[in-house]
Amino acid sequence: MDYGINMQEFTKKVLVLLSLLSSVTMTLAQSGPALQNEPFDLSRDFRDFTNTYFLADSLAGFNPTTGQGQLKWRRNQYYPQHAFNNTMAGIHKVSGNEFPGIEYPADPVLPFSIEFVSPKTIRIKAQTGYVAPSTEPSLMLVKEPNKDASWVYSKIKNGHQYKSAFGTVVITENPWAIEIHDANGKLLTKTRHQVDGKTSFTPSLPFSFVRRAADYSRSVAAVFTLSPDEKIFGCGESFTRLNKYGQKVNLYTTDPNGVETNGMYKPIPFFMSSRGYGMFMHTSSPITCDFGATFGASNALLIGDESLDLFVFLGEPKDVLDEYTNITGKASMPPLWSFGLWMSRISYFSEQDGRTVAKQLRDYRIPSDVIHFDTGWFETDWRCDYEFSKNRFQDPVKMIADLKEQGFRTCLWQLPYFVPKNELFSEIVSKGLSVKNAKGNLPYEDAVLDFTNKNTIEWYQNKIGNLLKMGVSVIKVDFGEAAPLNGIYSNGRTGFYEHNLYPLRYNKTVADITKQITGDNIIWARSTWAGSQRYPLHWGGDAEASDMGMEAQLRGGLSIGLSGFSFWSHDAGGFAAQTPEDLYRRWAPFGLFTSHSRCHGQPPKEPWAYSEKFLNTFRKVAETKYKLMPYIYAQAKVASEKGLPMMRALFVEFPEDPGAWQIENEYLLGQDLLVAPIFETGSNERNVYLPKGKWIDFQTNKIYESGWHKIEGGEFSIVILVKEGAVIPQVKLAQSTAQIDWSTIKLVSYATNGVATGKVYLPNDSQWQEVSVLTKGKKTQLLKDPYNQKVKWNCVSFLEK
Repeated sequence: MDYGINMQEFTKKVLVLLSLLSSVTMTLAQSGPALQNEPFDLSRDFRDFTNTYFLADSLAGFNPTTGQGQLKWRRNQYYPQHAFNNTMAGIHKVSGNEFPGIEYPADPVLPFSIEFVSPKTIRIKAQTGYVAPSTEPSLMLVKEPNKDASWVYSKIKNGHQYKSAFGTVVITENPWAIEIHDANGKLLTKTRHQVDGKTSFTPSLPFSFVRRAADYSRSVAAVFTLSPDEKIFGCGESFTRLNKYGQKVNLYTTDPNGVETNGMYKPIPFFMSSRGYGMFMHTSSPITCDFGATFGASNALLIGDESLDLFVFLGEPKDVLDEYTNITGKASMPPLWSFGLWMSRISYFSEQDGRTVAKQLRDYRIPSDVIHFDTGWFETDWRCDYEFSKNRFQDPVKMIADLKEQGFRTCLWQLPYFVPKNELFSEIVSKGLSVKNAKGNLPYEDAVLDFTNKNTIEWYQNKIGNLLKMGVSVIKVDFGEAAPLNGIYSNGRTGFYEHNLYPLRYNKTVADITKQITGDNIIWARSTWAGSQRYPLHWGGDAEASDMGMEAQLRGGLSIGLSGFSFWSHDAGGFAAQTPEDLYRRWAPFGLFTSHSRCHGQPPKEPWAYSEKFLNTFRKVAETKYKLMPYIYAQAKVASEKGLPMMRALFVEFPEDPGAWQIENEYLLGQDLLVAPIFETGSNERNVYLPKGKWIDFQTNKIYESGWHKIEGGEFSIVILVKEGAVIPQVKLAQSTAQIDWSTIKLVSYATNGVATGKVYLPNDSQWQEVSVLTKGKKTQLLKDPYNQKVKWNCVSFLEK
């Protein structure tokens, strides 16, 4: 039948439409997220039929003395691979498509190197083409690492071998591969070559790089093997399941607007494996880690950078964290007052609010050290101009001084974004202090401070410095996740590299001026990147005020702790809505049994705004934290020296316990206290897994063996147990850390027979000390006085504490 359609013209129009659709799809893939603030998913580029893929093939040359060599890459392309009614994206070798071909080899040979930084740390580098040299040292590294000479080289058949006391690296020439073995010779992981996919019908991407057809930019796929029962942890403050195996994780800073999504305020390009190794991807580009999500045996690290700089660490979790933080930096010890309770809400709006809350804290005898003023201390709520409202703060300098005399430090909120109505907006724009777009204008409606610009840093630090000179002790470094991806920065780079690095620059800028003026290296920050752990503290963002929000918040805290951060806190009770009393009853002790504790979010957050029973329980839990300050302070010192988290996953202390690797809703506070929050509304008990050894209930003194137990939360509505054989140092109750009497310390021995040990670290001391107590039933005796009678020790058994 003839419907008046010219099929030839119709076909042409369809082909044009498909071409345009393909072009739009490709453009979206290259431009990053479809919506502002969406995570950047790099995996799309590695399944695009228009792109060219270069697979790591063979070693073209290698100098074993220097570790420098060349790697040959084979050119490939995707094609539809069809069988019956099943079409898959296969990959096959193709010839070059450039002219003149003599100038552009089809299969390029490019630089590759392996370096040894320590007996436990290996550094792998590879180039995908010309890369412009960096104009500044990496902010992610403490310094450029030295090379370690302890690795012993030997030539082997078809390759090269390097060996240290902790592991072996094998480089095979053809096919090219890098194998990582432990000290006993067990293969931990190796690079995946195309031949490694021959055992499966499912095509899988090997170690390679992609060259995009749209712009000829490149990204690396550093693909390694995964093994049966292997577990992956880290990647920053991730709120999804703690074990990342089977997940695709996008390392791209976002504002998740809560804690129940896969977005992250604090992505970190680092992870560790249960097999005894960890990896740090030294870049600030977007990264997508496909941990066996697409293909079970492949750990595909899809890195947006045009070169690969990968550190590999060997050892148990503590070793890996220590090595990683040797490279990127360890958290300095925060000031003592920061370990006390921070009282806040969104927001205290006036001097009278601050003074009233301080008075009520003391009247209700709730120990506390910090009063935080959130978004409302300016003349207009949220409109940050670094000036106290003249209508609501009669004398802020005197207020800050008076609060300090009462034992309270003052914290102030701010952010690096400026709306057009802000009186600082015109100054920022006219002086060129903000990020620009390709047209020379603002990428957003707001002006976003450009911390790559020295003039911006000077301007901003002057604003922050004026507040610190007024007596403010700490600045809340809020937001920082929205650095424009398509922005042009003062250093000449785009947001492709500066977006993820923005939080680190932001953290450093505030921490530097704070330390310069107050002497304390402290901030209260939401966003991070690798290296931000050098600038404590960081909190968990805007958690939902719900049971699931509470549980996800804990997963995020454990995950950031497994990414090199020693100190972390969160908004006790959740942020996003008024907290029901039952939830606050269970969440408050979770918040107080972390290294740093803050009540914050939608009002009310003050415990006296709830029932008298809740108030009394809150007080007792807060008092307990202050009595335990010697334990918390000493454990914090050890954590800062070793790169360990204060709130740590069980397997960090018990790597030989298979059960410990499965647990994601309990944690150890320091070395000796096991904490299990209660997450379910209406409940005051839960199933608790206990690692090897005996554990003693902190509230009831009941003794448990290792394994699973159903345990009551007791008066505190949380399960707290002490490892048998531990000494828990305590002090007399004080209403602020400034009032603690450190001259007398009670050493509580959690042992029924034998020697119990613990750690003590006094304020202004140079190092922590170990104490030992001999226990026989209820009788206790100090075995060694590390302070030579400078401290009065009171040794008691847990049976009579």
